[in-house]
Amino acid sequence: MSSTTYTIDHFAEILHAKAFIPQPELIVTRLVIDSRTVIDPESSLFFALQAKRDGHEYLKEAYANGIRCFVISNEQYFNIFPDANMLLVENVGLALQTLAIAHRNQYDLKVLAITGSNGKTIVKEWLYQLLAADYNIIRSPKSFNSQIGVPLSVWNIREEHTLGIFEAGISKENEMEALQRIIQPTIGVLTNIGEAHAEGFPSQKVKLLEKLKLFKAAELFIYSPEYTSGIPIQELPGQRKFSWSLSQKADLQISFVEPIEDKTYIRALYKAAEIECLIPFSDRASVENGIICWATLLSMGYTPEEADARLERLNRVGMRLELKNGINQCSVIDDSYIADIPSLAIALDFLNLQNQHPKKTLILSDLHETGKKESLLYKEIADLLKQKNLQRLIGIGPNISSMASLFDLEASFFESTQDFIDHFPAVHFYDETILVKGARKFEFERISKLIAQKVHDTVLEIDLNGLAGNLQFYRSKLQPGVKIMAMVKAFSYGSGSFEIANVLQYHKVDYLAVAYTDEGVALRKGGITMPIMVMSPEPSAFDAIVKYKLEPEIYNLDILNSFLSFLHFEIRDYPVHLKIDTGMHRLGFEENEVDELLQILQGTKKLKVASAFSHLVGSDEIQHDEFTKHQIERFKSMAQQIAEGLDYKFIWHISNTSGISRHPEAQFDMVRLGIGLYGHDSGLNHNKGLQTVAVLKTTITQVKKLKPNETVGYGRQGLLPDGGTIATVKIGYADGYTRRFGNGVGKMLVNGQLVPTVGVICMDMCMLDVTGLDVKTGDEVIVFNGKLTVAMLAEQIGTIPYEILTNISQRVKRIYFYE
Repeated sequence: MSSTTYTIDHFAEILHAKAFIPQPELIVTRLVIDSRTVIDPESSLFFALQAKRDGHEYLKEAYANGIRCFVISNEQYFNIFPDANMLLVENVGLALQTLAIAHRNQYDLKVLAITGSNGKTIVKEWLYQLLAADYNIIRSPKSFNSQIGVPLSVWNIREEHTLGIFEAGISKENEMEALQRIIQPTIGVLTNIGEAHAEGFPSQKVKLLEKLKLFKAAELFIYSPEYTSGIPIQELPGQRKFSWSLSQKADLQISFVEPIEDKTYIRALYKAAEIECLIPFSDRASVENGIICWATLLSMGYTPEEADARLERLNRVGMRLELKNGINQCSVIDDSYIADIPSLAIALDFLNLQNQHPKKTLILSDLHETGKKESLLYKEIADLLKQKNLQRLIGIGPNISSMASLFDLEASFFESTQDFIDHFPAVHFYDETILVKGARKFEFERISKLIAQKVHDTVLEIDLNGLAGNLQFYRSKLQPGVKIMAMVKAFSYGSGSFEIANVLQYHKVDYLAVAYTDEGVALRKGGITMPIMVMSPEPSAFDAIVKYKLEPEIYNLDILNSFLSFLHFEIRDYPVHLKIDTGMHRLGFEENEVDELLQILQGTKKLKVASAFSHLVGSDEIQHDEFTKHQIERFKSMAQQIAEGLDYKFIWHISNTSGISRHPEAQFDMVRLGIGLYGHDSGLNHNKGLQTVAVLKTTITQVKKLKPNETVGYGRQGLLPDGGTIATVKIGYADGYTRRFGNGVGKMLVNGQLVPTVGVICMDMCMLDVTGLDVKTGDEVIVFNGKLTVAMLAEQIGTIPYEILTNISQRVKRIYFYE
């Protein structure tokens, strides 16, 4: 069997699968789990995983994208395509892991595995930087550390690799053994053991023991006794153990840690001698991750002097793609921390997710240390760009420039980053999405600064992975076949427009809903093609509704008749959504209006009811549960009455975010998911199970010392009787931080400490009492995040999270992250 290629027959044999193989000559080199992320369809094997969505639903899409080899578990799809190879197994996920194990067993290479609660990906990337000079390294792309991510990572091992670095993450018991069989590490690294995924384990000790299973056959185990307390050293894994500690005796015993500007000087006792190193970071997490890397180098035989020299050259790792506004109506995706084929494919998929501009451009540097011949490497890149339908390439570096003839698209090449910057005035960008992807040595942050709009120091960071995770959280609560309408009104609760809608469209929600027509028009202009319901249609906007194929909510007879009068006689079956009033008493048809409503609907062919719906008044509160049941029953009665009067079916929906959480009986055909997407659900205890999506942060403009009884701000309302230190920060009521937060009501996080406001909130700034803290101009200030939550801010001023989020003004720049 070839070390890098397999025939479909080999797979059938490994998996003991029932096989239908009309094309036995096909060679498989790539494993695919997403029908939308296909690099080389002819040599790809698609796994129809049954997770949040049934992968069998996407077989046709994968087939249309050129894939001809499939692993399935549902026999009804066995010979759905007469020219496609099908392998039928009991469990598709287990089959993926089995293939990865078989592949891993072919290679006798050193493998370093990392697990823990925090810091896995940073440690992995730093160890790659530290060891790349001595090894040809294969490592996990991004944070591919799950039951699916690990086998996909290990599958990329090839003969030329001399070291593998893989991370492994688990969320519940009995998951790690499978990852251990796939990775088979010879070196194990345990990072910080914190509270992440704690809900999946009965205790912290059980979680630790589960993680340690990864290293049961390791030759070397690197750890801190601070994270293994309660477990005797003889019960720890590893034929050889190497410990580090900040507080107790260890092989690397840290004795002194001192920040020096933006660096950290560390002294330690090692082999009865004092050694030192300088890490180019100062935050606590980076210092700990740096010490773990220091311990790893020493345990692998590097001298203290060599380890120090390498650690001092570490580069910061940007963990996520960053989407932001660019010059000349462009969008910029900054992903310049790493450059290799797997991460390029991921970034190109994210680029293709963006539909707001007609043109997609890639700025790409030379790729180094791939272990491939340059001609083969850049041919693979050229094929990838063609498969991803890229329109424009800007190549930077001598190697990619020498391969210019391989790229069959609009392309220009520059010898260096400085060469590009020198010619920048002649390189025109307009109305395009630009992906910036470069190796660290090319310093592509200089290019990002050129093409990105200047960002106000107050920014709202949106985690698109968190948004998608929350969508999957609610999807997991739905009965099979129940659709999702995602609410993106009010600028997606302050989070964005097409940026949010593109993610929701990519993850196949069924409908979007906006409040006003112009919001729907903006989404259409941003490339959103899925159905969009307009909840407050105005007669003056009917023309735009029809032009942009938006679907109006019809809530009374007047708006119904107005829309009918507007529609041209040749229009047929235009989709509308009927609002039924079951107790909210804002908008909607009453029971006594249903007969007249039906007469009008039965007498026209211009309209077709796409859905009938109502809105729950108090689905999040137990004291309103009886009324909620009353609403549900009333809705069922009225919707049934309408259904009996029409000769076709339509969608029924009443459930909102908290309705999904607390009232499964109200799901009907579709649910409307709103603020839960953004991480807030008052029907859940402390939003359990949801991810924080939005983080609002600003910076300190100036720090001042005040004498006793000196005042701060307008009206002399900010008084410090004993004097103290004031930090002025760049956020005010024009940014959405309302005046109600003034005079100590509001609080922000500075260096992890909660500090109160002082005085009144100004239009563009406010003041904080930072007495006793070591702060300086430019320091980051958190207005809200996962620790200081939006719900806490809402409680401070007696409002609800909706108001906090939707108040954030448009002048606050939104930056979107995607991992």
